[in-house]
Amino acid sequence: MDIVLTCREASHLMSQAYDRKLGLLERLGLKAHLLICDACRKVKHQLDLLHRFSRKVAAEPEALLDLQPGLSAEAQARILKELHRVRDG
Repeated sequence: MDIVLTCREASHLMSQAYDRKLGLLERLGLKAHLLICDACRKVKHQLDLLHRFSRKVAAEPEALLDLQPGLSAEAQARILKELHRVRDG
């Protein structure tokens, strides 16, 4: 792998980093790319936010409802039921 990454390669590594430990050259290449690419830094920040949010919702589905205060109680109950079903298998 080349130490100078394209944005496409960097975004692929950012995604892969959530699923596996990146190798040394991958980490170095990604860090170097993020130092020079503002757009990829923004993408990484967004991915980090999404990752944290999805982990929180997986652990505590009720947290999702805090973001949708205008939903009816019936809609909230349906959403929670489905989230629990998916989480618990």
